[in-house]
Amino acid sequence: MDIKKCLTTRRSVFPEQFTAQPVDKKDIEEILTMANWAPTHKRTEPWRFKVATGRAKDELAEFFVRLYKETTPEEKQSGKKAEKTRLKVDKSAAVIAICMQRDPKERIPEWEEIAAVAMAVQNMWLMVNAIGLGGYWSSPSFMDQMHRFFDLEEGEKCLGFFYLGHHEEESTTGRRDDIANKIEWL
Repeated sequence: MDIKKCLTTRRSVFPEQFTAQPVDKKDIEEILTMANWAPTHKRTEPWRFKVATGRAKDELAEFFVRLYKETTPEEKQSGKKAEKTRLKVDKSAAVIAICMQRDPKERIPEWEEIAAVAMAVQNMWLMVNAIGLGGYWSSPSFMDQMHRFFDLEEGEKCLGFFYLGHHEEESTTGRRDDIANKIEWL
């Protein structure tokens, strides 16, 4: 797939669109290897990934439901929402925690390291598209509680989750507003 086609056909594919087919570990490793090639100021390479499959994914689903119940006021809780939280994880072949390890010397602003992680995720997303898989990045409201599930290093924080799976939908070119409306020539 050429780069223009890869960029214009990249889409969010949601877990309810995934098939039950597992994703090969080799494919996940290749996706994360491409993430590792993201730009990074001062080569801090702040991205960290924690891949949940199998039993770990089941435990993550239970943890998400428990956190939903703990962090949502009782009068606002919905059994439907709790189940949707579980199904998002259950229907994914893998759930990849997207984490950022802050440079211990803080040589650059934190926002630059967060941006580098986002670029790593874009590389992941493009690779996912190039090999015919689907996925999307989501950050639940209880992200600040991820230290209770993952062994996070000092200065490491979880920024979201990339849900990954096989799908049967054809990739199509999306729509964007005209770039001319977003450029100011000086």
